[in-house]
Amino acid sequence: MTTIIGTAVPRIDAYGKVTGQTEYSGDLVMPGMLHAKILFAGRPHARILSIDTSAAEALPGVVAIFTAKDVPVNEYGLQINDQPVLCGPNSPLPAGEGTGVRADIVRFVGDQVALIVAETEAIADQARKLIRVEYEDLPVLTDPEEAMKPGAFLIHPERGTSNICVHDKIRKGDVEKGFAEADVIVEAEYRVPMQEHAYLQPEAGLAYVDENGLLTVKAAGQWTHVDRKQIAHALALPEEQVRVQYPAIGGAFGGREDMSIQIVIALAAWKLKRPVKIIWSRQESIIGHAKRHAMVIRAKWGARKDGKLTAARNLFIADGGAYMYTTNKVLGNSTITESGPYFIPNIEGDVIGVYTNNVPAAAFRGFGAPQAAFMAESQMNKLAEKLGMDPVEIRRINALKETDTMAVGTLPPNKPTVLEVIEAAAEKFGWEQGAVSRNQGSVNSHRAAVKRGRGFAAGFKNIGFSFGYKENCWARVEIHGQAEIEAVTVWCAAAEVGQGNHTILAQIAAEVTGVPLSRVNLLTMDTLNMGNAGSASASRLTVMSGNAVKGAAESALEKWKNEERPAVAEYTYLAPPTTPLDPETGYCTPNFLYAYAAQAVEVEVDTETGHVRLLRVVSAHDVGKAINPDLVVGQIEGGIVQAQGYVIQENFITRGGYVLTDQLSTYLIPTIWDIPAKVESVLVEIPAEIGPWGAKGVGELPYLPLAPAITAAIHDATGVWIDQFPLTPERVLRALGKL
Repeated sequence: MTTIIGTAVPRIDAYGKVTGQTEYSGDLVMPGMLHAKILFAGRPHARILSIDTSAAEALPGVVAIFTAKDVPVNEYGLQINDQPVLCGPNSPLPAGEGTGVRADIVRFVGDQVALIVAETEAIADQARKLIRVEYEDLPVLTDPEEAMKPGAFLIHPERGTSNICVHDKIRKGDVEKGFAEADVIVEAEYRVPMQEHAYLQPEAGLAYVDENGLLTVKAAGQWTHVDRKQIAHALALPEEQVRVQYPAIGGAFGGREDMSIQIVIALAAWKLKRPVKIIWSRQESIIGHAKRHAMVIRAKWGARKDGKLTAARNLFIADGGAYMYTTNKVLGNSTITESGPYFIPNIEGDVIGVYTNNVPAAAFRGFGAPQAAFMAESQMNKLAEKLGMDPVEIRRINALKETDTMAVGTLPPNKPTVLEVIEAAAEKFGWEQGAVSRNQGSVNSHRAAVKRGRGFAAGFKNIGFSFGYKENCWARVEIHGQAEIEAVTVWCAAAEVGQGNHTILAQIAAEVTGVPLSRVNLLTMDTLNMGNAGSASASRLTVMSGNAVKGAAESALEKWKNEERPAVAEYTYLAPPTTPLDPETGYCTPNFLYAYAAQAVEVEVDTETGHVRLLRVVSAHDVGKAINPDLVVGQIEGGIVQAQGYVIQENFITRGGYVLTDQLSTYLIPTIWDIPAKVESVLVEIPAEIGPWGAKGVGELPYLPLAPAITAAIHDATGVWIDQFPLTPERVLRALGKL
């Protein structure tokens, strides 16, 4: 039998997407369909005193306008229900009567105030302009360090006496003793920015009541079953009354984990018994959905003259924005990864999340690890410089081993492979041979002002959900045919957000049952007749859905061999257990699997203009087993480009809670002219016992080391450390003392 695992078969969804046949949320139409628009708050913090919709309702073609009073249970949230569906007075469940949030308060510019439903999109837009809202402005807090001070105005008074919404701690060993043993100490402050997901498909959806009375919502997301749960809760419906189905998803990167338009269009369709469709503009998308967490990180690390780390003390202050979203989980990941993939015997860490009146912060590729990696890897590079040691060598010395405890005080759950990826990246790059040297002129320019440098960094990331969540994923496999297997049908709700998961699932089913890939059919991304697959996040789906489909296919094949026709089997894969952080020490076993990455980069810095150009990236990844090598390389290259945007180009600017870069003409993402001249992916295959055929997830890994590798390369080129990004020309020139 020919194996299909490890083969770079074409994506099963490629043809429909490149020909335009595949339908995304914005393509959906139904007879009798209405169109919706949302009135956003447009101000960062205020109490709504009244809403006058009379002029809008009188406009011909307007069918209905929904406000807070129309939402049965006016609250929602992925982690906690701290956000109103619609903000305004007269909410059915005001504070103190069954809900945890004051619905008459808007807390950021993207809070939703009213939903306008009309016969056409143009009429809905016109009616939106006719609604009159009376506000009483409240104090605006946009600096988390100010917001966390005692006596600061409370953004969520119902949640306690402070705007601090998360505080994770690490207390391992004796930090003062560790610093006393250090020969060198590095102290620094790092600032990392917000980042817009900029997925190609803005938020859009269609909701309707089907012929069986089932409220159906078709909109892109990352976890069908949790979307259904939140919709049902807000509408006071049993979950079985709601169906969530994903059309094709035009990118996600964590930004679709949280609700956007789903609840309001479901409300309108349920009340009106007509299909309701909405499409956000790019401006609405940028204002209306959450961003990567901006953070201030202060760090003090010590090492002996032989390069061994002795102690670290870290403080993270993260801007959580107006609502929790996944701040608690993101900062949990920052806590885990704040040591880098190294053994530090003594470490003290405080990771604090703060409510502000900025756009909420939430999941984004890497999920708290990129911010921590920028600090940890920058500290390692600075320690190496102070010790006169090579940056690769200091990492070799401190690389986490099986017998080393992590920052949380427990042993790693699987063999750390950080040393292997460090060696692989260094070898491919030619690090030991000195690929470039400081102040060497560019081969593309004869100007002495253009300098080249190289940098190195590593990183690690959990695979799967953490901190005591019982990780699980359901799948069903049906084998059809009589004398031979004619078709294999896979049922799994896992979301295909562009990463290639559905191709992986088809490969796994084909491998187990021994049929060509063409005989495998997939039914996916639906809550109807499907169990919970979990989210397309945490780099988890290759392991979780892969094991679920593998288990179901093996069981179905056994039934087939026993003459059962058709052979049908369901399987729920349960990952090994994890434990939550101890609130005072951080001690825990937070994850069941980790993967590791290392990158070496070469950059060019124009010291006259301040422009930074990324020339070459070598990216080595512990992938366990590459089920489809081309998909792995695609994830690596895409992750590097997205991380490059985060570090160099993308500059999300707010002032007083207002978003100034609310268009792609002002918020610039990398184009074909900006991407690295050369990206070399190195797949390090060390099978993990837990993964299908030893595979690990790779979606987030390429993102983690790039920022510190780039700033190290800039330092190599110019002799200057830049501890804040994005690396705009102005910031670079200022660091060089030229502004």
